[in-house]
Amino acid sequence: MSGDVHVRFCESRGVRFPPATHLIVLCPTRQRAEQARDLAGATLAPLGLRLHPDKTRIVDIRKGAEGFDFLGFHHRMVASWKHRGRYWLNKWPSPRAMASIRSKVRDLTAPSRVGLDMNVVVEQLNPVLRGWGAYFRQGNSSAKFGHVDHYVQERVARLASRKHGLSGCNWSDRFTWDWLGNLGIHRLTGTVRYPAAHAWR
Repeated sequence: MSGDVHVRFCESRGVRFPPATHLIVLCPTRQRAEQARDLAGATLAPLGLRLHPDKTRIVDIRKGAEGFDFLGFHHRMVASWKHRGRYWLNKWPSPRAMASIRSKVRDLTAPSRVGLDMNVVVEQLNPVLRGWGAYFRQGNSSAKFGHVDHYVQERVARLASRKHGLSGCNWSDRFTWDWLGNLGIHRLTGTVRYPAAHAWR
C-alpha cells in the first residue's frame, strides 16, 4: 500500500501462528481505512482467502477514543500525565485474557481440590501464573497484574479456609499476603517490563 497507509505485520516465524496472518493498517482518515480494507479484501480473494468478518474492524484510536484487542492485548491511546496534548499507545491484557487466567486459577483452586496439600496446589498454580505473566509483562499491565494477584489470594485463601473448616477467605487475620508469600505463590506484581514509548499528538 502507498501514501499515508502503513501496513505492519505483527507475527514472525517461529510463533504458533503462520507468519503474517495478522496485520494492522494505520490510516490518517476513516475513508482511507475503508479503502485499505477493501483493497486487502480484493487482494486476498484470488488466493482463496478473506478477511474475518468478526475480527476485521476500523477503530479510531485518536486521543483514546477507541481501543482494540490484538494477540491477547488491549491497545489504547492514553493521555500523558506529564505532557499536555500528547498521547501514548498503551497495551494491557484484554478482557478475554483476564477471563482466561481467572478461569484457570478458579479451576486449580476449586472446592473439589480441598483434599490436596497446599504445596501441590502451589506447584500447579505457579507455572500457569508464570507463563501468563511472561507473555503479558511486556506492556502496561501493572494494574491488571495486581487484579490477578488479588484474585489468586482470594481463591487460595478460600481453599485454605475450607481445609480448616472455615468460611470465607479470612485473609485479613490468617491467610494474609505474608502467608501467601511464605506459601511460595508466584506474584505478578513488579514483573512488568515497559516497552519504549512513542508519543502521538
